[in-house]
Amino acid sequence: MNSPNDSCLSLHDAALALATGPDGQHALEVVLAHAIEHGELHANVKRWATEQWEGRQLPGNINRLETYIERAELEAWQERRQPA
Repeated sequence: MNSPNDSCLSLHDAALALATGPDGQHALEVVLAHAIEHGELHANVKRWATEQWEGRQLPGNINRLETYIERAELEAWQERRQPA
């Protein structure tokens, strides 16, 4: 997963796809970043240096626009989160 392609979404786009409203987008970005940080969701991560930060901060200084998640990984993560 070195470069983005049709099978990848940026963390930002993944949150947009999952959000039910504009307020939920940042909350989902935080949830996705947390899952990435804790090894629950595999992603090609790019991090910001503190002085480069754009927008609202995410755990681990993850860059929401240049961190990519495979669609299959996102779907599998969503399935694991569903209540039994």
